[in-house]
Amino acid sequence: MALVGTPNAGKTTLFNALAGTRARTGNYPGVTVSRREAVIEPEPGTELALEDLPGCYSLDPISPDEQIVVDLLDPDIAEPGLPDALLVVADLTTLRRSLSLISHLLNLGLPTTVVATFGDELARRGGAVDLGRLEAALGVTVLGVPAGDARRLTELRTHLAAIGEGTGGTAERVDSATERGPAREPGRWRPRSLPIPMDPPGLASWIDSVLTRADYAPPQPDGRSRRIDDVLLHPIFGTAIFFAVMFLLFQAVFTAAAPIQGLIEQGFAALGDLVATHVPIPWLAGFLGTAIIGGLGGVLVFVPQIALLFLFISILEGTGYMARAAFLMDRVMSRFGLEGRAFVALLSSLACAIPGIMATRTLPSARDRIATMMAAPLMTCSARIPVYVLLIGLLVPADARLGPIGAQGAVMFALYLAGALASLGTAWLFSKIGGGRGMALPFYMEMPSYQAPRLRALAIAVWESCWAFVRRVGTTILATAVVLWILLTFPLQSAADLEAAGINPTDTAAASAYQLDNSLAAGVGRAVEPAFQPLGFDWRINVGIISSLAAREVFVATMGQIAAATDPEDPATALADLTVEDGPRAGEPLFTPGATAAVLVFFIFALQCMATVGVMRRETGGWRWPAIAFGYMFALAWVFAFAARHLVEALA
Repeated sequence: MALVGTPNAGKTTLFNALAGTRARTGNYPGVTVSRREAVIEPEPGTELALEDLPGCYSLDPISPDEQIVVDLLDPDIAEPGLPDALLVVADLTTLRRSLSLISHLLNLGLPTTVVATFGDELARRGGAVDLGRLEAALGVTVLGVPAGDARRLTELRTHLAAIGEGTGGTAERVDSATERGPAREPGRWRPRSLPIPMDPPGLASWIDSVLTRADYAPPQPDGRSRRIDDVLLHPIFGTAIFFAVMFLLFQAVFTAAAPIQGLIEQGFAALGDLVATHVPIPWLAGFLGTAIIGGLGGVLVFVPQIALLFLFISILEGTGYMARAAFLMDRVMSRFGLEGRAFVALLSSLACAIPGIMATRTLPSARDRIATMMAAPLMTCSARIPVYVLLIGLLVPADARLGPIGAQGAVMFALYLAGALASLGTAWLFSKIGGGRGMALPFYMEMPSYQAPRLRALAIAVWESCWAFVRRVGTTILATAVVLWILLTFPLQSAADLEAAGINPTDTAAASAYQLDNSLAAGVGRAVEPAFQPLGFDWRINVGIISSLAAREVFVATMGQIAAATDPEDPATALADLTVEDGPRAGEPLFTPGATAAVLVFFIFALQCMATVGVMRRETGGWRWPAIAFGYMFALAWVFAFAARHLVEALA
């Protein structure tokens, strides 16, 4: 069974309720850009394969995500075949637009059920509809299920169970709008005898007749939302408010997360003390203290920032503000050669560039898709947050303030803003060199009413974001941390080697420093030193840069391991106290303001994520664009990091 509907009709929310999944939902288009399938059990012993398709307004596709729907429902190309039945989600507040899609679907001749959502919102805004008469007018079962209300799914589950038992799809109703029949018969389906006319006048006439027979009264304009929109969608005031909201968001992330982060750091420090005290085997103590506690623990301390950031973003999405932001940014996007749909893709990149790149499927123009794809990795994703927080803590004192605001939060906002501006500039450049745009199409989207976000939805969004971060720590970052520990530990230096180098083997700190300085990792870091020395990096930062190609957070794990190897009991202080060991800067702090600023700027631009490169290859069908993206972003990262280092050193 295929789940079809217009964008923002509550389709994915219904899919989650039926399947027990937690697929991401949103009140703006572009959240679902691919096919999702789940096996559901509406009643014990009955199973159905339910497939959630991207939202669309008709079966005349204008973008790749709408083409996905057509590919499944076109009898000439559908693989492995047409679905057995359709479950169509219709937003009652925009029923006229939903009927345009429903007309195409009914002409397919498949068993069809219509799920009507937002009936409560329709009533609140003074509208009305008789679902029984709508059912009679359409000739298919119509079930009212408010979007997001899982308690009202009992009737729908019973209906789906009948489909799963092979008794049919929907019930063909009597033709009279006043006769509904005494009871539902979910097992009875009779295809339409006459197709719905698809020519514009004929289709408009059919939609008018259905609305009339259903006693449909459209909702009145939401006066409250309109008054708020007069301010929030204003070209000047609305843009200023958007940036103010984002600025306050990052201030809150730093301020509120600091106490929790401190507690987590104390917990890992206590674990490090226990390992150093109670693990007698040197190599095991080193592995646990350096790779696990120093490496993974150094990344996990940033979970509070991840949780707070996505809590605030989810609140903005749940209230309906992010949909306005997308519409507002259409003006900005147009100045950079793109359209408002591109903002939705870039917004998705705040969590991770991968869903942002996939969201480019909503863009009708191939040129816009490439330009947005090249720009999406420059948006500040969640993987950059641990790197930024670590380096900002080294660069800016915690109590530093710019008037009434915290300096650390201001720097974080500046980094996000720099990433966004770089993304827009890149999009503009690639939109100019990427070929013709083709026919320009208007940007349209549903504007949801303002509402209080649901607590359950907020909790799920925060949990999913944190769990994805922790899962990455436990897989990619753990594997990389183990490899790094091996590279930082071997070859082992014997007591004779230490004595030959003039080091007392009983001096643990000196022995650890010598071990690090002569490790395999040090050799790798020194091999690339000519490329990074102008940026103020030494071999330790170089190793962090190279290892972060697996995942950006690995940079933090690498620095944590190096600091823990230097001082297992207090790696945070050890990291700040690291010094350059040789060369013209020998004896200077490793993380000088200039070098720290250079690393920060490098991570703004560099494509330090091979998973993103892989998805880009899949979406573009080859290695050309991923190679271009990796190359131009590395060049930008190097040039701007070089400039940042020398600018900060000049100011200092």
